[in-house]
Amino acid sequence: MARNIGSRYTAHQILGRGSAGTVWLGEGPEGPVAIKLLREDLASDEELVGRFVQERTALLGLDHPRVVGVRDLVVDGNDLALVMDLVRGTDLRTRLDRERRLAPAAAVAIAADVAEGLAAAHAAGVVHRDVKPENILLDMEGPLGPGGAHPALLTDFGVAKLIDTPRRTRATRIIGTPDYLAPEIVEGLPPRAAVDIYALATVLYELLAGFTPFGGGHPGAVLRRHVTETVVPLPGIPDELWQLIVQCLAKAPASRLRASELAARLHDLQPLLKGMPPLDVDEPDAEPSFDADDEPGYPAIPSTPRRAAVPLVPGAATDSNRDTHTSMRVPGPDELAGGARGTARAPRTPGQRRPGSARHKVVRRRRITLGIAGLALAAAVGVGGWLATGGDDEGVPPQDSKQSAP
Repeated sequence: MARNIGSRYTAHQILGRGSAGTVWLGEGPEGPVAIKLLREDLASDEELVGRFVQERTALLGLDHPRVVGVRDLVVDGNDLALVMDLVRGTDLRTRLDRERRLAPAAAVAIAADVAEGLAAAHAAGVVHRDVKPENILLDMEGPLGPGGAHPALLTDFGVAKLIDTPRRTRATRIIGTPDYLAPEIVEGLPPRAAVDIYALATVLYELLAGFTPFGGGHPGAVLRRHVTETVVPLPGIPDELWQLIVQCLAKAPASRLRASELAARLHDLQPLLKGMPPLDVDEPDAEPSFDADDEPGYPAIPSTPRRAAVPLVPGAATDSNRDTHTSMRVPGPDELAGGARGTARAPRTPGQRRPGSARHKVVRRRRITLGIAGLALAAAVGVGGWLATGGDDEGVPPQDSKQSAP
């Protein structure tokens, strides 16, 4: 059902839903547009509406071919909407769900496009704060680049910052998707441009590997890994590309490249990547994990797959466009230090089990449990036989037995 958004726009059909609102296919005076209609509780927040109005110039001023442009801001009654350029295509998460990982040339081409968009934003003083595959759109009508990659555009600039108001989230809470959060955000420091570089390097790692470098499991564990663990190398990519990823995933923000430098370096690497197939590595074990063929006679415990977008609200499913930015308590120093292994879980070649993995530990625990149970059973049989043959020294009569004599 069509609905009017202000006096200039009409929303016709829903394209996707996220935690901040709903994206509609709409029509305006200059043709088709995408309309991001924020949730009613956000639209009724006078402070939030005021922040959007104050940031209107910054939101409308980002004009770059690698950024989804914001054309208008509509505040009308209970409606608070961003009117954006319509991109004919899909988001990067959808492509990852379909292909799991991309050829290195395509992955680097997409990352270079996003880095160019970030460079323009950072030059204008705007930090995205929520770079992730869900916020990267692929223009299916644009010319193909290296590795057959469609042009990539970054969307949702400023939305996370605007929604993160002091009244809505205390200083001890953070905004973002756990897998892509820079360590300084986890530690409660103010986000600068370097947080976008860290997030983009995480996205590039995910495009190559099929999983994020520190993701998987409880969100608190993911946040701790960002602060305490070292990224594990990916086999099969040129060393120049790996060193670039490592530099952009540095724990210290000052050690990371600037967006313009990253874009240039990624473009320079393209000749080394031509014709390379997607990497062939297995995802690190999720916890818990146990396969039926690991121990005969026992049922399988299904593995928990590592997903890029982790819902922060227990039991909540991610939305159709997996827009998951929300608030979460910042872990304390003891929590960040606790359980750190000093290195991230290493990717494995296909079929190889890593010693000390969760699956290996579960199998070992089961074997120990069986051994203890066996000893207990043997002891019980011995005591039962002793009672049946003579009782004890206090004259207790022998116990009845239903076993037939041999």
